[in-house]
Amino acid sequence: MSKTRIKFNFPSKVCPVCQRPFNWRKKWERCWEEVIYCSKSCSRKRRTK
Repeated sequence: MSKTRIKFNFPSKVCPVCQRPFNWRKKWERCWEEVIYCSKSCSRKRRTK
C-alpha cells in the first residue's frame, strides 16, 4: 500500500487572473506571502495586459 499525504489545513489564496483558488505548496514555504499567481501562465497573462 502506498503512503499518501492527506492535504488539509493549508492556507489558500485566489489567483487574480483566473479566479481559481490555489493552496500552499512546499516550494512556496519561504515566500508564501509574496506568491500572487497560481502558475507561471497566469503570471505571464497578467503582465501582458
